[in-house]
Amino acid sequence: MARLTEAAYTGQPWRIHEFAADFLVEDVWSFRTPGAGPGDFPVMLAALRTAGGLAEQSAPARFLFAVRWRLGALLGWDERSQGVGTRVGSLRERLPADLRDAPRGHDDEAMPLEPVYELPREAVRELANKTVHTLMHLGWVESADGGYELRMTVLVRPNGGFGRLYMAAIAPFRHLVVYPALTRQWERAWLERETGGPV
Repeated sequence: MARLTEAAYTGQPWRIHEFAADFLVEDVWSFRTPGAGPGDFPVMLAALRTAGGLAEQSAPARFLFAVRWRLGALLGWDERSQGVGTRVGSLRERLPADLRDAPRGHDDEAMPLEPVYELPREAVRELANKTVHTLMHLGWVESADGGYELRMTVLVRPNGGFGRLYMAAIAPFRHLVVYPALTRQWERAWLERETGGPV
């Protein structure tokens, strides 16, 4: 697992740069995928769909998510009126014609983020609630050892001062619990992608 600088995202020729400039870069992380080649991004996405769901995360991470969803239910943070297509427009409304025609991808119904588009080396999902409009950008990048690795960038548009306060409050939990657990889960998903067990 490695946390990267913002330049690791901005320095790549991603299509998302064309229409998400008003989103702030919150986090950039890399995930090791030993043996990966340039065309393996779809393989990684398939592995994540098989073994990368929220239910597969560590007990501390599941607990934090359960607390967050409970608070959201009590305080109305996640009501439909606060989501994509109501409080904020979907990123899909900004896409150029070629991306609107590209596959969106698909996920388990339990996945809270909605697919926006999926390309051979790049994919985007989004989520909005009362606190933020957030994007999860996944990219496939050549690594220092000559192979390829997965990079995840979290981009946000906080909903006013409350949204900025919320993002600051959850930062320690993301960095100390959620992302390390996600790294172990996603890297294991890659290693187990072909045989159903460690390779």
